Amino acid sequence: MRGEHAAYACGAALGFLGDLIVADPRRGHPVAAFGRAAGAVERRLWRDHRGYGAAHALLCAGGAAAGAALLQRAVHGSLPARTAVTAATVWAVLGGTSLGREARAVGGALEAGDLDVARERLPHLCGRDPQALDGPQMARAVVESVAENTSDAVVGALVWGALGSVPGLVAFRAVNTLDAMVGHRSPRYRRFGWASARLDDVAGWPGSRLTAALTVLAGPDRRGALRAWRADGGAHPSPNAGPVEASFAGALGVRLGGTLTYGGRVEHRPVLNGAAPPPDVADIARAVRLSRRVNALALAATVAGRLAFGAARLRRRTR
Repeated sequence: MRGEHAAYACGAALGFLGDLIVADPRRGHPVAAFGRAAGAVERRLWRDHRGYGAAHALLCAGGAAAGAALLQRAVHGSLPARTAVTAATVWAVLGGTSLGREARAVGGALEAGDLDVARERLPHLCGRDPQALDGPQMARAVVESVAENTSDAVVGALVWGALGSVPGLVAFRAVNTLDAMVGHRSPRYRRFGWASARLDDVAGWPGSRLTAALTVLAGPDRRGALRAWRADGGAHPSPNAGPVEASFAGALGVRLGGTLTYGGRVEHRPVLNGAAPPPDVADIARAVRLSRRVNALALAATVAGRLAFGAARLRRRTR
């Protein structure tokens, strides 16, 4: 059992390093393959009904987790193989480096005054209508996306990996991907995507709180991050994006939230850290740097937690 936890710790560190060095491949990514499979299942199952949507979520996320569990069981007797499988899975499910790369690409275009290129790259980060946004609004969208995806693309996965090893990693990424595909409130998915959206809320809860806490710890303005989290984190319509975006807003000393255009509809979201100025282009790079620090701390915290749990179990067994 001790070797199992050590194999996870080593594999998680190697996978995290792999994401830093290699990032996401532009073709043939395992998450993209899952998305295509989930889309094929959707085409067969879709009905304007919550029950069919729940079946879709269970079949896709449950099937992915079951496959990961079988793979983990197949390599259970070999610590090197288990370490390698963990490393490959962590690399596949993390997206921190790609997140920073896309954010900097939009930031570079905005800094150069090329709004057309910025609008072309923005959909790589979020689902907002780029044609409805000017430069400052795109800067705000990027900072908010970096904040939210620090939790969704990195910290949440590391939390569930520490709790459930390879199946936990895969299940979290599957749920998060399903939410991005069908969890929004469009007429097609309002009922069918309900189960995926609620499942994502549950899966994202621990990672979002850890992200907010680490943002307070790692941010340039700790008091501001904690104050904004406490004051505004619960005002956001998303129970998980709220604490993360509010803590980032306070840490960076910027104002987030407000009106946005998403999926063809206008939303008026609460303002986060309202006394601060709105973000500008320079704040994009600051948000990316903060995200990197939070990600590194999340790796350390989750691996340390996994090793401490293993050591505690071993002590109980040897008493």
